[in-house]
Amino acid sequence: MSNSVKVDQKGRLKIPAALLLTLRKLGDEFYITSEIGDSVRIYPLKVWNEIVKRLEHLSSQNRNGYKLLARAKYFGQTVSIDKQGRVLIPAVLRKIAQVKGKVDVLDYRNYLEVWNHMRLLNDHKRNPISVHDEKILELHLAEISPV
Repeated sequence: MSNSVKVDQKGRLKIPAALLLTLRKLGDEFYITSEIGDSVRIYPLKVWNEIVKRLEHLSSQNRNGYKLLARAKYFGQTVSIDKQGRVLIPAVLRKIAQVKGKVDVLDYRNYLEVWNHMRLLNDHKRNPISVHDEKILELHLAEISPV
């Protein structure tokens, strides 16, 4: 589900109420980061700590794990949610991801993803769903669909 919200002048994002209820079940601390800087990911700290363990294990065996972890640490910061349900997006990430004003919040199982509205639309245009993508999706859906 996508929610359109605003990042205020101070860089705070008010998490939509419906999403906030789910996130608060995992605590009031979050790790805010990005993989490449095009968007912002907001992880409950408990979820993020598990990801770090996996990436540290992977990075001891594979350079890609190290690269992901290094980027996540560069962009990332632990934050607490305030009484109004807002989180402060780190300044370096706000700037590179261009998250100010109107943004779109996508909710996934373990995190939220925040996009500059125009950047998200452009990303969809640059990376359309291919025939190959559709076939893979059909196969996965067939595996989980009751017959």
